Amino acid sequence: MAAVKVADAVWIAAAMLHRARPDREDFPVAEIVAQVLALSAAWGMHGPSVQTHVSVHCVAGKRPQSARLRMLTETSRGRRRLYRPGDDCHPGRLSGASLPDREALPPACRELLDWYHDDYLTQAAHGDGEPELAMNEAAGVWPVVDPLLALAGSGREIWADEGADAYVRRLREGWE
Repeated sequence: MAAVKVADAVWIAAAMLHRARPDREDFPVAEIVAQVLALSAAWGMHGPSVQTHVSVHCVAGKRPQSARLRMLTETSRGRRRLYRPGDDCHPGRLSGASLPDREALPPACRELLDWYHDDYLTQAAHGDGEPELAMNEAAGVWPVVDPLLALAGSGREIWADEGADAYVRRLREGWE
């Protein structure tokens, strides 16, 4: 069997838990870790690596360390659910993956991506009071980028050859 990335295994496990228990909004970190380890005996996953991914590396709202993934959302301390477009996301993770690559998943797990788009996001859209936004995002309008954060670095060319203070002094020349 082909190797599965730890982050992809975390997403698979969380998706399977959500699909099996649609009445639950989120799951304890330990339950997701146990699900990954139960599924991944053939994939060679190690408990500490899985724990770190579920706790930090895959969590959208946390400051990125070595990974910028946003596959999970922390709903409260020690609890996670699958990331949905529009969830809080640390600015350093905006360009990170929120879903596994379909071709990187084991064939038996690929239908989870269809379930995520067709059922999970649609269900969330009808439950959170903003169905139009969630439905547009479910259709593929990703990633949601804060318009102010998108301005970062714009206008840099204006003072590329001079410092900000020199630029302001030049603009103010002739003022009284």
